[in-house]
Amino acid sequence: MAIRSALMNVMLIAVKKAAKGLVRDFGELENLQVSRKGPSDFVSNADLKAEKILKAELRKARPAYSFLMEESGAEDGADTSRRWIVDPLDGTTNFLHGIPHFAISVALEEKGEIVAGVIYNPILDELYTAEKGNGAFVNDRRLRVSGRRDLAESLFATGIPFQGKGGHARFLGQLAKVMAKTSGVRRIGAASLDLAYVAAGRVDGYWEEGLHPWDCAAGILLVKEAGGYVTTLDGKPDPLRQGSLLAANPLMHPLLGELLAEE
Repeated sequence: MAIRSALMNVMLIAVKKAAKGLVRDFGELENLQVSRKGPSDFVSNADLKAEKILKAELRKARPAYSFLMEESGAEDGADTSRRWIVDPLDGTTNFLHGIPHFAISVALEEKGEIVAGVIYNPILDELYTAEKGNGAFVNDRRLRVSGRRDLAESLFATGIPFQGKGGHARFLGQLAKVMAKTSGVRRIGAASLDLAYVAAGRVDGYWEEGLHPWDCAAGILLVKEAGGYVTTLDGKPDPLRQGSLLAANPLMHPLLGELLAEE
């Protein structure tokens, strides 16, 4: 069983409280007031309410910490060496279409390094947690990345650039290479859960470009604590700030990286 630190308890209280509102609103989609931020980028009342709850709960418990949140942006606290990185609703498009695959993602960054992360899918009641050096868990069951070593038997997750984002041709080239050598590719629609699934061994690897820190901060720690490797697509060590991410089990990471490399 995972050892719950005081820090993790703070994060779990905030996430569970915010999740109640998301579950309620998910059940009443027709009543949601939805505004449009940009092409294929929607924000709902549910999203904003969840962020407000998370911010209030985290600030109450750790009043000096700074924030980086998807909707309200960056906010320095008295302690700028510690920062909450928060996505109140990862998988907004799934949520708004009634697809029960979305999550709350919260990570704590200390001096530039992610030291704790929580990803929660409230519909499946799957709670993924990780603290640096203490392993990764889902609902208190320890996670390990898969042990697959053959590309032909491997399943990968990815994110597809949507309307308003560039890189469509580049992605299609990557997809063609991976499709030709593997047992399949999945686009499930929430980066945090893609990374959680790598950590759980459900998929053998995941790649995406154009990510924000709140999309992947908690998931990066989960994969590392489950024994996986996480880099940029070209093998650099700081995917959180580069927005380019390749995560996989140790055997598959270099193979997937070679597949995705530009010719």
